[in-house]
Amino acid sequence: MKQSRRDLLKFAGAAAVASRLAEAAPKSPASGGVPKRLLGKTGVEVSCLALGGHHIGTLPDVKASVRLIHQAIDAGITFMDNAWDYHDGRSELWMGEALKDRRDRVFLMTKCCSHGRDKRTAIEQLEASLRRLKTDHLDLWQIHEVAWDDDPEKHFMKDGAVEALAQAKKEGKVRFIGFTGHKSPELHLKMLSHGFPFDTVQMPINAFDSQFRSFQKEVLPELAKQGIAGIGMKSLNGSGAPIQQGLLTVEEALRYALSQPIATLVSGIDSEKVLRQNLAIVQRFKPMTPEEMKALEQRLAPKAQDGGLELYKTTRKFEGPVGRAQHGMSAEG
Repeated sequence: MKQSRRDLLKFAGAAAVASRLAEAAPKSPASGGVPKRLLGKTGVEVSCLALGGHHIGTLPDVKASVRLIHQAIDAGITFMDNAWDYHDGRSELWMGEALKDRRDRVFLMTKCCSHGRDKRTAIEQLEASLRRLKTDHLDLWQIHEVAWDDDPEKHFMKDGAVEALAQAKKEGKVRFIGFTGHKSPELHLKMLSHGFPFDTVQMPINAFDSQFRSFQKEVLPELAKQGIAGIGMKSLNGSGAPIQQGLLTVEEALRYALSQPIATLVSGIDSEKVLRQNLAIVQRFKPMTPEEMKALEQRLAPKAQDGGLELYKTTRKFEGPVGRAQHGMSAEG
């Protein structure tokens, strides 16, 4: 049954944060066999594999997008990722079309892309996202792409984006709030230093991260202290280059990421073939032992120590159009 805003306003999570190993272990399976995990202290369970919204907008047309989203939901993926600026709103529009009769079966997340501009801009983006997604509320609304040195300061300025998050949650337009970023653990820690009640934080989680500006080493422990859910992304390094170079397999990459203390892993899925592949991996998933993780990290260390395969950390190639424009960069940047 669909929850009303009034019902959402009454919601209060009370679950404690699981230990590192417990959080990485499979929990109750979603319909279709995809394991679920607790979303931090919210008390909500989500599928450990999330459908990435960026890739949804790259499909040939809305019919192909709707078909893939429906297949993912029917297979047991409950967590839907998106963002206001993905493909000029196309990703949200197509996902909204797919969810018209399935909204109550998913945990829907999208992101505002104001990069710390005024609260009003963030709220306007939220209203646009709700219209595109054909819903009256989000399960999770996150600040997108904390990637510029002045982002933390701007987000927390008077009438900044975090005030929009708080207002939207109070009004019942969103259940939970968080932020994302792929650039620097230091920026994430600055965001977390304000004591703001974030429910989630999204970041790169992959087998190369531990060697260079590591989110796993620096940010995940802080999230555990604060009871905030970690959301992983870029398990294939944002481009798939390590897979193409034969450095590791897709299964090794996903299994390593899912063995970290995260609630879910956002995966770019742009075909039925990739969907079937990733579903098979998570359905047979068993956490890596510490020894297995260390062995994989050591094997990859010669290629991981300078960030050369994590270009989202070392270049501006992965920054979105809104942030680029605000910082005087071209679309190609």
